[in-house]
Amino acid sequence: MAAPKRTTWKKHREIFSLQYWSKFVFDPGHAILAMFCLLAAEIAVNVLVIQRIKYTEIDWIAYMQEVGGVVNGSYDYMTLKGDTGPLVYPAGFVYIFLGLYHITERGVNIVLAQYIFAALYVLSLMVIFDIYRQVKQVPPYVLFFMCCASYRIHSIYVLRLFNDPVAMLFLYVAVDLFLRDSWGWGCLMFSFGVGVKMNILLFAPALLMLLVVRHGTVGSLKYLTICATSQIVMGLPFLLVNPIGYIARSFNLGRQFFFKWTVNWRFLSEEMFLNRYFHLLLLASHVIVLLLFFWFKWKRLFPGTKFQLLMKSSGGPLSPTQIVLPLFTCNFIGMCFSRSLHYQFYVWYFHTLHYLLWATPLPTVVRLLLLGMIEMSWNTYPSTDFSSSALHVCHGVALFGLWTSSAYTPATQTITATKLE
Repeated sequence: MAAPKRTTWKKHREIFSLQYWSKFVFDPGHAILAMFCLLAAEIAVNVLVIQRIKYTEIDWIAYMQEVGGVVNGSYDYMTLKGDTGPLVYPAGFVYIFLGLYHITERGVNIVLAQYIFAALYVLSLMVIFDIYRQVKQVPPYVLFFMCCASYRIHSIYVLRLFNDPVAMLFLYVAVDLFLRDSWGWGCLMFSFGVGVKMNILLFAPALLMLLVVRHGTVGSLKYLTICATSQIVMGLPFLLVNPIGYIARSFNLGRQFFFKWTVNWRFLSEEMFLNRYFHLLLLASHVIVLLLFFWFKWKRLFPGTKFQLLMKSSGGPLSPTQIVLPLFTCNFIGMCFSRSLHYQFYVWYFHTLHYLLWATPLPTVVRLLLLGMIEMSWNTYPSTDFSSSALHVCHGVALFGLWTSSAYTPATQTITATKLE
């Protein structure tokens, strides 16, 4: 009769041991506890930020003026504008901020808007945590640097009320749905994200590859149709009034950015920054690096798959690494070669950096140093020659680490496949 008591006592001793609790700090497979704790902490942090730190007006009033034009009956994108200029976002933005316009008493109730964005932030974290829970790549302690440690991210959400976080929430929901092999709903959410802001298209090349691998060339047409149709439906009220104006304004790929707001190209002269040939060089570099990763790296994630014009379906769900690594890397490459990064653009890739860095073979101290240097660069206002140069160096080191990632080696793929079975 004594044996069961000894077993129970042994289990109690294990619970109080350092080895037992260390897995909740260092083991990616036991991140749930850290996630719950950080979500609770984030709720408190956001409330404190809203109550203690002064709100800074940048684009919120302009957003309200832009959608206010729709309230007044105008559906011509050439006439919709605010203090910062014309409306340059697709129809999805209009619908969401039209709702916020009415909820916040025509945009006057700023505090209510801040709490809505705080809820948006917590919801986004829940979705991101679910993605990280499935990939099982990042140790739980690293999630702290994703949450409470970033001043700039909290500022973007609850002190500036930018539209970028709204677009990114749809993107992360789409990725979470892809991980559940729900590609139809995922493509719809992806399209909604594009409908809020075009930066979501930075993920599109990798998504196209995944659709073709998972569903084949012909099968992927259905999902591309979902993306295209939803864009047409969202934009229909504006397309019926002035189709050229809507497309030219909301999907303008040739927009010029102001040099004074750039985070990544401060060390250049303003003349070079605005030079069209420089923009073409960046675009060409972007495309070349994407093609290199596709041909030499991403294809290796799908051993046995023959890439050709008419491809067959993979016949089964893709692994979390096969989905997340190309998508996040594709977006990161776009950030590396962006014509200009403004401070709110940090949210475009911040929550992916931790996964990407822990997908590299870089030492942990280097990964943490890169996170710190990147945070420093985005928190330096106005940007300096040093901060923008440091950002490019960090991007370059991270990109090299992704190129040498062990995820592309046959041995790693075999281990991953075994775990999935």
